[in-house]
Amino acid sequence: MSAPLRTHGGPDAMGPARYDFSTNSNACGPCPQALQAVQQADATRYPDASYTALRAMLAQFHGVEPGRIVLAGSASEFIFRITAWVRQHGGQTVHLPVHAYGDYAHAAQAWGLTTVSDADAADLVWACEPSSPLGLAHRGWPAWLVAQGVPGASGDAPLVLDCAYSPLRLQGVPSLSASQRDRVWQLYSPNKALGLTGVRASYAIAPLAAQAAVAELDAVAPSWIIGAHGVAMLQAWTRSDTQAWLQTSLLTLHDWKQRQERVLQSLGWTVLTSDATFFCAQLPAGVDVRALCTQLRAQVIQLRDATSFGLPGWVRLGTLPPQAQDALVEALEMAHSRAMPLMESSQ
Repeated sequence: MSAPLRTHGGPDAMGPARYDFSTNSNACGPCPQALQAVQQADATRYPDASYTALRAMLAQFHGVEPGRIVLAGSASEFIFRITAWVRQHGGQTVHLPVHAYGDYAHAAQAWGLTTVSDADAADLVWACEPSSPLGLAHRGWPAWLVAQGVPGASGDAPLVLDCAYSPLRLQGVPSLSASQRDRVWQLYSPNKALGLTGVRASYAIAPLAAQAAVAELDAVAPSWIIGAHGVAMLQAWTRSDTQAWLQTSLLTLHDWKQRQERVLQSLGWTVLTSDATFFCAQLPAGVDVRALCTQLRAQVIQLRDATSFGLPGWVRLGTLPPQAQDALVEALEMAHSRAMPLMESSQ
């Protein structure tokens, strides 16, 4: 079995781009409170192997019992671990969103799960809201979750709701009620909202009455799965001043996003509505997305080709400040002047 192609935004072999539209990290970051906590973390000592204080802080933050918290090295690490756990319990099938983060499928391939289109026929179900790359509400919830009057049962296939972008929601409301969320796994990776994607640490909230599953998932995790810097970031995440900073940043990102959408629309791009701080845009007809991304990368600007998401001809863009947007416009105009068919559809 060949290794899956790892396609992701962020730094590549050329290093970090000066203007990186390819990730969904909070462009107002890094969050000062979280950054200070990470910088002051004591890296000379092991964290508590049981993470007692961290579990308690995260549980209090979400209003759940500490026993429902599962810590992870990153969201991707948890994706692979719970996929392995499902396979160990005899699971054979997985349901994926139509357009989704690649690690869901990579983990399924690694552990031999077959993809099925029917969420109710799957042994593992993935959802993400706001979704990536579209930033929209999830569609295709299994019937056992949305049916009225149907209690949760141990026979329900594990459904993991990736909440990576819920802190970066600019509009819209969650699809699931509090009682429905108590029946699914909720996966959080705050580093995106904090503008600290290089710090790897994550956690999941288990469904109610899933103590056995929590114990089994903890048992197959390595010791000290989160280092001192990840612990510091997650602890800072629960602080009221950190959350206040995040809410203020969303107001700024809202204004920046509207400006960025207008800029691209003025160049003939088609912009899709998104509930989050990122969105997808389709290039004018005749533009070679890969060639354009390659040329812009040479000009210290990075876009995320959405082909790997199943959206050829589109790019996903995180919201960046006006200075970065203006640099993008200048680079696009330069590309057009060099005879790339950048704006053929509007001429």
